[in-house]
Amino acid sequence: MNYIDKKLTDYCEQNSSSEPGYLTEISRQTYLTQINPRMLSGHLQGRFLKMIVQLMQPINILEIGTYTGYSAICMAEALPEKGKIDTIELNEELETTIQSNIEIAGFKGKIRLHIGDALKIIPQMLETVTYDLVFIDADKQNYPAYFNLLKDKLNSGAVILSDNVLWSGKVVDDEERANDHETKIIHQFNEMLKADDSFETLILPVRDGISMARKK
Repeated sequence: MNYIDKKLTDYCEQNSSSEPGYLTEISRQTYLTQINPRMLSGHLQGRFLKMIVQLMQPINILEIGTYTGYSAICMAEALPEKGKIDTIELNEELETTIQSNIEIAGFKGKIRLHIGDALKIIPQMLETVTYDLVFIDADKQNYPAYFNLLKDKLNSGAVILSDNVLWSGKVVDDEERANDHETKIIHQFNEMLKADDSFETLILPVRDGISMARKK
């Protein structure tokens, strides 16, 4: 995630809106207690997610990959009154931490946590809910599978955001694309979105890369 100059990233953060204190504390605790704290969305990406929700005003949001709850809370900040977020986390050991962070932030009634395999949970949820916004930030090898589960179940205008689509810049390295499995999958996923005529896609070099795919 360090292929963008740190000074530029710091500058962007310093000249973007501040995050609330509870998010700063969630970030601090994540770095103190978790093995892979860089998985946290962080200040700049968090403000981006909030801004997208403010602009779109989605009623139903699906997040695949909760981690410690930072990104879900960022989106919950801008939810309309009737808005809800369903967020799915595979690691059951994070459940207590996530629920505590959601409660501290004051969004217990807005964010519904689901623990388990997203590939099994998503089809059940799609039986009763149509999502306006999806944020994918989970196991990279299943990005194509998540997209295929969702693409025909979304209304026109719905947006799928996918994190880490530049994979620390490895996606432009021919050797990495040939020999590294996750790099290969992410590159294929990016090509899949670009080739799907039912979506308009844009990749932004925010943090580790975020793609925005809007259903036509």
